[in-house]
Amino acid sequence: MTADDIRDRFVSFFKRKGHEAVSSSSLVPDNDPTLLFTNAGMNQFKGVFLGRERRANPRAVSVQKCVRAGGKHNDLENVGRTARHHTFFEMLGNFSFGDYFKEEAIPLAWEFVTVELGLPLERLLVTVYAEDEEAYRLWHEKLGLPAERIIRIATSDNFWSMGPTGPCGPCSEIFYDHGPAIPGGPPGSPEQDGDRFVEIWNLVFMQYDRSADGTLTPLPRPCIDTGAGLERLAVVLQGHTNNYDSDLFQPLMQAAARWTGHEQVVAAEKNAGAWSRETVSLQVIADHIRAVGFLIADGVLPSNEGRGYVLRRIMRRAMRHGRMLGMEEPFLYRLVPTLVEKMGRVYPELVAQQQAITAVVENEERRFVTTLGSGMKLLEGAASGLVAGDRLDGAVVFTLYDTYGFPVDLTADILRDRGIDVDLEGFEQHMARQKAMARAAWAGSGDAGTAAVYHEILADGGGVTFLGYEAETASGRVRALVRDGALVLSLKAGEEGGVICDQTPFYGESGGQVGDAGEILAGESRGTVIDTRKPLPELIVHQVRVQSGSLAVGDVVTLQVDGGRRRAVQWHHSATHLLHWALKQVVGDHVKQAGSLVGPERLRFDFSHYQAVSAAELERVEELVNEAILANEARTTEVMTPDEAIRAGAMALFGEKYGDQVRVVRLGPSLELCGGTHVGRTGDIGLMRIVSEAAVAAGVRRLEAVCGARARQSFLADARVLQRVAGLLKLPPGDAVAGVEKLLARRAELERELEKSQSALAGSTVDELLGRAQEKNGVRYLVAGVSGVDAKGLRDLADRLRDKLGSGAIFLGLAEEGKVSLLAGVTKDLTGRCKAGDWMQAVAPVVGGKGGGRPDMAMGGGTRPEALNEALVAATAWIEERTG
Repeated sequence: MTADDIRDRFVSFFKRKGHEAVSSSSLVPDNDPTLLFTNAGMNQFKGVFLGRERRANPRAVSVQKCVRAGGKHNDLENVGRTARHHTFFEMLGNFSFGDYFKEEAIPLAWEFVTVELGLPLERLLVTVYAEDEEAYRLWHEKLGLPAERIIRIATSDNFWSMGPTGPCGPCSEIFYDHGPAIPGGPPGSPEQDGDRFVEIWNLVFMQYDRSADGTLTPLPRPCIDTGAGLERLAVVLQGHTNNYDSDLFQPLMQAAARWTGHEQVVAAEKNAGAWSRETVSLQVIADHIRAVGFLIADGVLPSNEGRGYVLRRIMRRAMRHGRMLGMEEPFLYRLVPTLVEKMGRVYPELVAQQQAITAVVENEERRFVTTLGSGMKLLEGAASGLVAGDRLDGAVVFTLYDTYGFPVDLTADILRDRGIDVDLEGFEQHMARQKAMARAAWAGSGDAGTAAVYHEILADGGGVTFLGYEAETASGRVRALVRDGALVLSLKAGEEGGVICDQTPFYGESGGQVGDAGEILAGESRGTVIDTRKPLPELIVHQVRVQSGSLAVGDVVTLQVDGGRRRAVQWHHSATHLLHWALKQVVGDHVKQAGSLVGPERLRFDFSHYQAVSAAELERVEELVNEAILANEARTTEVMTPDEAIRAGAMALFGEKYGDQVRVVRLGPSLELCGGTHVGRTGDIGLMRIVSEAAVAAGVRRLEAVCGARARQSFLADARVLQRVAGLLKLPPGDAVAGVEKLLARRAELERELEKSQSALAGSTVDELLGRAQEKNGVRYLVAGVSGVDAKGLRDLADRLRDKLGSGAIFLGLAEEGKVSLLAGVTKDLTGRCKAGDWMQAVAPVVGGKGGGRPDMAMGGGTRPEALNEALVAATAWIEERTG
């Protein structure tokens, strides 16, 4: 049974049991500051489990992509060295949100494992939490499992908690026995870490709420959260004991083996118990390219902080294992087509982002290959005298990290086989000197937490009805007022706070679009809406400064959006959709939105791309957008499910969290999921002009553009500059470029003539200065003040003098603009007797400065030009003393 078969059977089975199939969420968690990466199927349902969100169907089934390579859940150092640890894996899960509980969850799991998958009963055993009598009875009495095949576990291994407080409950796991030929013992035994018994299913019974004092209170609507690792099920059903022998990894291992010339390793060591170094390296590469491909597809790019740094660590670990297989050149990017071929059917983001994934991986490889060799030489040299049990000095570990880009765990991984540790304490001491980098460490995604007051408002009165798609003015009733984070009954003149109404035409900031501004009126009372926010998906909060009178809970108010500002925002928002579409046409289909800001003055659009967009490409993008604007097509909007929208061709943002129903906006050739406000026809935008393009991060570019009247003003501003330049040149505007080119050519010609004159002057100066050279005890020396040259000219003059002198010493001083420049030069045959650096250190303080350099050349300076002659006297005395 292939992994694809297992995945399909799992979803189909639970759909038949009334579960709604839910697509995998992004590897970048949505609005969860506690997670680095999505690492379990329940992550996307956390809001449901906590009671903050509701689902129409209380049953769900999903196949969730997960990564464990950083933070608390970090399997990186074990990957490739064991049969079952991975950075990227797929978690099969079925969930009940207050619907069914143990009496249905346990039989469902058993039916799927024994009937749908056909696993032999004699190979299966289960665990239950020691105090969970209900689960024990269900396994033993309802399903007939013998008591000897039910193991009670008293530790936290069988009691799951979301955190120190909150939802928690006992677990029950299903294990598969590979047989006595594989080392290891059953769960709960001293040998449980062996590979004989492998967990293939985990049932979490979320039935308690743990308080701060540890008290467990039964939940009114207990939930079910299950997880089954696809990789583990695949290896069991395909008759292997090593996950890397399954069809999820073999195509990647074989591709890596072909590129590295190690095909015989894959063929000869399949199912081997003791793996060679080559096999471990191929397993590392096969695992890591999966994590790399999926992370980049979800918008993570290599960097020196946060998620991007974890990605870089994974990539560089794979690259190092490629080098161990003899690969001196980039190769990892060549495995991307195999990954896409294997996984693209289930995860279309891989297909859409294949070009970008390939380019990002290759670019990162080419960057690292230049330092990998040098770093390995440093590491080998530093470790050459160490033996097992020794530690590599923290200073070396830090140099490898800071200069050569070696993550600490990469250095540790390289030394592990020799039994050498790394001095982490010493490394941390060196890292402490770079506090800025340390502070840049990942601090989570999304808000640190939404104020509890808004959850209370939402729970009391439900969501706010948004009327802004059809209206800019509407009446509403004030439901709640918030000031300084607390509920209040009124806001008086001069006070500022949040106003929540039952309905509003004001758009709350979200999806990159800024919030509306305007006014709230209630009789003689008037408030200015400074901003509008959405602290929760269904709650719109007006940030209001009361100008006169007061606003009170229960007031019926008139809400008036600033229409002119709203329309300017709509120009830029609609243009952003067209810009996204045009970039995909011109730059490539891998382009993916990485952020945006849509305001009344401009738009900012960040997108994934691995190099600068050329001027010709920018011109074509701008042309396509304005063609769509001129077509003046009507905007259409439909509401449908996310899956229907994707099938219709709508662009969705991977990582965005969508509800059961989404709004699909068509603007000319663009079709996107979007909840923002837009123009009625593309022609309403008027005009779009790109004003800048730049990099904002590795693999992320930023375009800024202006629309409508702002675009016209931008063109007019440039036209005024052109008119002014043409006026200064006394030429028509059409001839201004040619006029400037002519001026630049004349300037270059004059600079060449000046350089010739200076060279001729320098030649005569050289001869004149050499005539002033002195000799003592067979050593010729020249100490002189010069003028008419700059600092570069001073160096050129010294070079000429030294060349003509043949053997000797030179000290020159130049005073200009309140500063002194000094230069000392000694021919190499004399540096044993007198060194230029020492000469300069002795003289520079005379002019209030300092200096130094090599034995044959030194530079210095000072701030006392009036002391130059005194300095030249000191220079003469110094050289005469050394040649005496």
